[in-house]
Amino acid sequence: MTDLSKRRLKMWIRMLGVTRAAEGSLREFLRVNHDTTLPRFDVMAALYRRRDGVTMSELSRMLLVSNGNATAVVDRLEKDGLVRRTPSETDRRTVFVALTPEGLASFEGLAGDHEREVDRLFAGLSEADLDALTEILKRMGKT
Repeated sequence: MTDLSKRRLKMWIRMLGVTRAAEGSLREFLRVNHDTTLPRFDVMAALYRRRDGVTMSELSRMLLVSNGNATAVVDRLEKDGLVRRTPSETDRRTVFVALTPEGLASFEGLAGDHEREVDRLFAGLSEADLDALTEILKRMGKT
């Protein structure tokens, strides 16, 4: 191993630690302040971006989770009146899922608080820091 490879490994471990700490903090914030979970938030965010609805398979792909995981979260959201399932008119095996008006309103409030919490978590970063990190991460995403 070269000195540069060791530094890259340390950077990876540090980046992973920051990511895990931020995710843990967001999970706790959502649980304590909104009595919800990060997976519920992620499903609602995906459905918010696609207001017309998506199939369960599309939702799973968008979230990079199994159909079973997505279905379990959607089941609970449907029970709470936040999403609705609509069978496809052309393929009875396909079901579309979308936010209800209540789900839309709930998510909009949740998203604002989520953004404020992320802002608080990373308040120590200047605008120049954000620009530099964003550029670096974009370059890394192309590999």
